[in-house]
Amino acid sequence: MNKEQLISKIAGDVKLTKVQAKAALESFVDAVTKTVKKGDKLSLVGFGTFSLSKRKARTGRNPQTGATIKIAAKKSAKFKAGKEFSDYLNGVKK
Repeated sequence: MNKEQLISKIAGDVKLTKVQAKAALESFVDAVTKTVKKGDKLSLVGFGTFSLSKRKARTGRNPQTGATIKIAAKKSAKFKAGKEFSDYLNGVKK
């Protein structure tokens, strides 16, 4: 499913126009992005938690030449599925 298909699904499910559904989705994405960038967590009970993950700088090896290289520190977004979502994915019935 891509963004446009998700917007159509949201619009159909809650009887909104596609413009309204797109605005709602963009607001959600903006809220998640800004919250995680600040280093805070965003938790949706039953669905999951968005958080910031930090990797330290480290040394690695170029697989083609075998030369040692420095890999810079990096921040990335992390999502951990909640229990209800994980149970659903694994076919666990309530």
